[in-house]
Amino acid sequence: MTPTEHEDMTSKDLARVVVLDHGSGNVRSAVRALEAAGAAVELTADRETALAADGLVVPGVGAFATTAAQIRAVGGDRIIERRLAGGLPVLGICVGLQVMFAAGTEHGERTIGLDQWPGEVTRLQARVVPHMGWNTVEVPQGSRLFEGIEGERFYFVHSYAARSWELESQPPLPDPLVTWATHESDRFVAAVENGALTATQFHPEKSGAAGTRLLRNWLRTLPRRRAGATA
Repeated sequence: MTPTEHEDMTSKDLARVVVLDHGSGNVRSAVRALEAAGAAVELTADRETALAADGLVVPGVGAFATTAAQIRAVGGDRIIERRLAGGLPVLGICVGLQVMFAAGTEHGERTIGLDQWPGEVTRLQARVVPHMGWNTVEVPQGSRLFEGIEGERFYFVHSYAARSWELESQPPLPDPLVTWATHESDRFVAAVENGALTATQFHPEKSGAAGTRLLRNWLRTLPRRRAGATA
């Protein structure tokens, strides 16, 4: 077998991931981190490509309102809804987690989110804001996302967060697994594993080896779909 043939076979075995290209400033770092974790990654907002991928990543930095508007401007809200309706994995990062909630309030302005989860994103109640730097997290039992890295630290940069979890149990569906973190005395949602929808408030792509391991854990959960398949 030639090196080229080996590379082709290896690439076919990789999870195919789309990073939603909606104008967020950290899309390139997300692409590089996913590639380092072992995925074949494409940066695009093309609907059919995003629907056919094994996994979709929705990054976000900056303001809740801006990120929500950017996602809607490229039809990302409909792509996310369609994927989740078909049980196809989606991973939100930072503001990509926040916009999954029903609403966010920044500087007195309330913006409607993508409404995948009830609840509102609000300003952290702490003396020092933004919360910037490394922090530990409180991982629930049974987490696949944090398997093997339960005691590690992750990199946060944010001034707002979901500071409560309001989604009620919906038997026979399994309960969501919510990971928490605390800045000063303010406890907030650090990550959620909710069926096909997973999200982190911290930045895996900035969290070194622990972040790479977390992305690998997520990639392992992805069902492999044949090229060209859509939800």
